[in-house]
Amino acid sequence: MADTSCKACRDDYKVTEAQMERLLKTTMFAPERRVSQESYEERLRICGECPKFMDGGTCMSCGCIIPVVAWLKERSCPLPGGGLWQAEIGS
Repeated sequence: MADTSCKACRDDYKVTEAQMERLLKTTMFAPERRVSQESYEERLRICGECPKFMDGGTCMSCGCIIPVVAWLKERSCPLPGGGLWQAEIGS
């Protein structure tokens, strides 16, 4: 039987502060690929008000862990109709 629980609710998917610090040091999260701290916080705020945001971590539309992907300029909200926040390509 498949596990249908939220990824962010499972201990093996929790993203700790130490893991975030390590992630932000990788080339995937190089400063030029990240949004500003203000944009990141705004994305988290917007997601926090969305009914598809589960338990402070997982987007139920795409399955991604928002506290991780919200840093990336090339990512946008996956909700149909344009989403709640846009990619910042060229910024």
